[in-house]
Amino acid sequence: MMSTGKITNRADLSAVRNDAEQRIAGQDIRVLVCSGTGCIASGSKNVFDAFEKELTGVDGIVLDFAHHDAPAREDGKNTVGLRHTGCQGICEIGPLVRIQKKDRTIQYVKVSPDDVKEIIEKSVEGDEIIERLLYHEQRQFTAPEDIPFIARQTRIVLKNCGKFEPDSLEEYIASGGFKGLTKALFEMGPMQVVDEVDRSGLRGRGGAGYPAGRKWAQVARQKEPIHYVVCNGDEGDPGAFMDGSVMEGDPYKMIEGMMIAAYAVGAKEGYIYVRAEYPLSVQRLSNAIANLEEAGLLGDNILGSAFSFRLHINRGAGAFVCGEGSALTGSIEGRRGMPRVKPPRTVEKGLWEKPTVLNNVETYSNVARIITDGADWFRSIGSESSPGTKTFSITGAIANTGLIEVPFGTTLREMIYDIGGGIKNGGNFKAVQIGGPSGGCLTAAQLDIGLDFESVTKYDAIIGSGGLVVLDDSSCMVEVARFFMSFTQRESCGKCTPCREGTKRMLEILQNIVDGKGKMEDLTELEDLAEMVKTMSLCGLGKSAPLPVISTLHMFKDEYIEHIQEHKCRAHVCQAMKKYVIDPEKCIGCGKCARNCPVGAISGEKKTPHKINTDVCIKCGACMENCAFGAIYIGD
Repeated sequence: MMSTGKITNRADLSAVRNDAEQRIAGQDIRVLVCSGTGCIASGSKNVFDAFEKELTGVDGIVLDFAHHDAPAREDGKNTVGLRHTGCQGICEIGPLVRIQKKDRTIQYVKVSPDDVKEIIEKSVEGDEIIERLLYHEQRQFTAPEDIPFIARQTRIVLKNCGKFEPDSLEEYIASGGFKGLTKALFEMGPMQVVDEVDRSGLRGRGGAGYPAGRKWAQVARQKEPIHYVVCNGDEGDPGAFMDGSVMEGDPYKMIEGMMIAAYAVGAKEGYIYVRAEYPLSVQRLSNAIANLEEAGLLGDNILGSAFSFRLHINRGAGAFVCGEGSALTGSIEGRRGMPRVKPPRTVEKGLWEKPTVLNNVETYSNVARIITDGADWFRSIGSESSPGTKTFSITGAIANTGLIEVPFGTTLREMIYDIGGGIKNGGNFKAVQIGGPSGGCLTAAQLDIGLDFESVTKYDAIIGSGGLVVLDDSSCMVEVARFFMSFTQRESCGKCTPCREGTKRMLEILQNIVDGKGKMEDLTELEDLAEMVKTMSLCGLGKSAPLPVISTLHMFKDEYIEHIQEHKCRAHVCQAMKKYVIDPEKCIGCGKCARNCPVGAISGEKKTPHKINTDVCIKCGACMENCAFGAIYIGD
C-alpha cells in the first residue's frame, strides 16, 4: 500500500507535495469515477470495478491506483490514473465519469458498466467522444466546465470534489492541502489566526450564521486550560446533503480547518459528530484520520511545532435535535441529546463543561483557504454582510437535482434556472422551501433577491444549512406545511412545553385542514401558536419550527381558505378533497372500475358511460388505477 511516510517537518511536507504533484503530472490520463453516495446508489461502484477489470493488462497502458506506490513509466505506454472522486455535482444523471487528458476533460453521464469498454477504446486509448454519454441541455457539452450547472458555480469548499481521490492524503497535499495549517503554525500566532478569520467575515454555515471568528475569540479568551473543537456533521434536513458530500469528497479539507481552529483557541482534542445515516462519511473520515496519524499530521508536535492535536469521530443516533449545539455535545458525552438552558453558552461550557468551538462541516472547510489567501480575498466574494460562498442541495421539481456552490447574494432565479436547468418537465415554479423543515417558503416574487443570511429573514425564512426543495404547481402548500410540521413535531425532544405541545397542536390543526375538517378560526389559532412556539421554545429547533407554517400562511393564505371553505385542493394532493370523475367521452362501459370499487360507488350499464357517486366515494383511487382508458380523472 502507498504511504507518504512520516511527515515530521515542513521540508517533509514539501517533499511529499512535490512527489505527489509529479505523480499526478505523470499520469497521461485520469479516469475519475464519481463515488459520492448519489452515484454509488446508481451503480458507480460497478462502473469503477469494470474500469479496473478492463484497464488491467491492456497493451499500451500502465495502471496507477491511488493507494499503491506510483508505477514506473514505460516507454510507449500511457500511464492511466484510475480514481474514485467525491460528488461531481449533477446527481440526477449519475453515475458520472470524467476522462481527463492533458488537453481536455470529457464529462460522461449515466455511465453503465456496459459502456466502460467503449469508453476505454474510444476516449482513453483513442481521442473519440461518445456523444450519447454527454450531458445534453438544448445542446451537447463535452467538458464539465462548459456545462451550465457547473460553469456558473464558484467552488471553494467543493473545489476538490470530482477531481481527487477522497481517501488519498497524497492527492490532498498535491491540491494545496496543509498550506493553511503550515502558514498558521509557523507564520502566525493563535490570535492572528483568530483575527484573520474574524476579519474575513466567515459566518457559521450550519444555519444561524454566527461569525466564526467571534466565536473562536470567545473560546480563546476563556481561562479554563482545556478547550475543545467540535464539528457538527449531523446534517438532518430532508433533502440536504451538502455536508455529507464534503465529508465524503474532501475530508482532509474539513479536518485541516479543525486543526487550524484548534491551534487558534488552544485545543488539543477535537470531535466530529456525524449522523449515523452517513456511513460513507464515517468511513472516509476514519480513513483520513488513520492516514494523518500514520503520517504524523495528527498527534504530538505536528510538523515539528509545539502544536499537538487528536481527533475522534462520534456517530449520532439519528435525532434531528442533536444538530443543536448543547444537544450535540451532550450526545458526545453519552447523554440523551437534549438542549439545555443558556447561558452558559457552548463557548463557555460546552463539551464536558469546557470552552468549545462548535462549527459545521462547511464552515471549517473554508478556513484553510482564508489563511492562505487572506481575509480580503474571502471578502471579495459574496455579499457585504455574508462574505464567501454557500453550498446548496437542489432537489424537488428541478431539472437538475444536485449539489452546487455559489456566492452569497446569488438570486434564486440564477440557482433554479441558470444552474438547475429550470422546472422539471417544463412546469411552473411555485415556491422553494429553503432552510429545511425549520425554514420557510420563498415564491416567484422573491426570485430576484440576492440570498444571504439577512435577506431571507424578511420573508419568514432562513438560509439554514442550505437545502432547497423546489416546488411546482403540483405541490399543495398546506400539505407542505403539514409535512414539515410533522417532521419537526416528531423530532422534538420534548423537553420544553412550547415546542412539545405547541407543534403537536399545530400539526393537529393542519391535519384537520388537509382532511377537509378545517375551520376559519383555525388560521388565527395557527398564527397564535406559531408565535408562541417561535418566541418561547428552548432551542433553535423549536424557535424555527413554525416558519413553514408562518411563511405559507402569509404567502399562500388563499390555498388554506380554499381547503376550509370550498373543500378544494387546487394541486389535487390532499386525498380527502379529491373528486374522482368519469369522462363519458372516454368511458367504454367495461365495468372494471365498478368491479374494483370497494364501496360500490360506481354504477352504469355495460358498454355505457359509468358514474361515480361522490357521496359514497371514499377517494381511494382504485377506480383510476384500474381504468385502462384514462377515462377517470380528478376534477375541481
